[in-house]
Amino acid sequence: MLIDTKTEKLVTLSDARNAFPPGRRSLATIMRWVLKGVHGVKLETIMIGGRRLTSTAAMDRFIVAQNPDESPAPEITASQRKRQSLAARAELGRAGV
Repeated sequence: MLIDTKTEKLVTLSDARNAFPPGRRSLATIMRWVLKGVHGVKLETIMIGGRRLTSTAAMDRFIVAQNPDESPAPEITASQRKRQSLAARAELGRAGV
């Protein structure tokens, strides 16, 4: 996705160093995220007047893209757990374990 200069708040890469939680990142780290990325995800930037800028929304997208949606494991009832346990024991018994 491209940075929308009309709706997104632009920040310099120096300012972006302080915006990533937790704490301050080095400028070299920010540039590595821009050029090489992390796990295939690059930090979006634009050039304006010879200065490289990013946006707070681009930083959010960068973080979200690295953290896939993790759904919690479905809760099962005690009776479901018992049935699963009995089925597993029966299968192990058939396998001779």
